[in-house]
Amino acid sequence: MLKGNKYPHDPAMRGYCVVYHENEVNHCPGCGRTHWYVGRVSAECGFCSTALPLAEATSRGIGTHSRGYRQVFVDAA
Repeated sequence: MLKGNKYPHDPAMRGYCVVYHENEVNHCPGCGRTHWYVGRVSAECGFCSTALPLAEATSRGIGTHSRGYRQVFVDAA
């Protein structure tokens, strides 16, 4: 049973999350090297292929696949 307002998938309760920070030296958590291939939403280590999400990436924005909600009107025939 859950106590109070704690939810099983609360992002604040996840703990430490490794992310790639742009314009900083990022060491790979897998091999410790610093060569990265940076994409739109993730970065991949050039040596061991460990992938990390970008800290600046969001779920909405240029380059992400997002289908906006469009209201559909149906006329009575």
